[in-house]
Amino acid sequence: MKLLPKQSTVLLGLMTCVLAHLPSLASADSTADLLLSLNCQSDYTVNVWRRYASGELLYRATGPLGNLSLGKGTKENTGAAEVYKFRNGNYVYQVLSGRGDHRQQGTLAVFKNGRSFLNQACRPEG
Repeated sequence: MKLLPKQSTVLLGLMTCVLAHLPSLASADSTADLLLSLNCQSDYTVNVWRRYASGELLYRATGPLGNLSLGKGTKENTGAAEVYKFRNGNYVYQVLSGRGDHRQQGTLAVFKNGRSFLNQACRPEG
């Protein structure tokens, strides 16, 4: 089958889109320990990992609009929650894990340029 130049350009564009959306390794990492796994609204799954060797915190999110992997996170214990923060350009991804009486609660918050961009309730996976 011979493709016309316009058809081959469209096909190449589609293949590039598909390749760009292939899932990253978000469900398992043999070099890290899973600290937190949350199911959030809009069918997003958020995982927070800690690398065995370096202790680096990693963020992995999978969902209908794509996947995101970030590293170099920080952890803060507020007493009522553990807060994990990850930066990606102008965005800050904040994952809150409830403690004590709030153990079955979690939140995914995204900030753009310091302003709230997204806030979703989450539940621990499992």
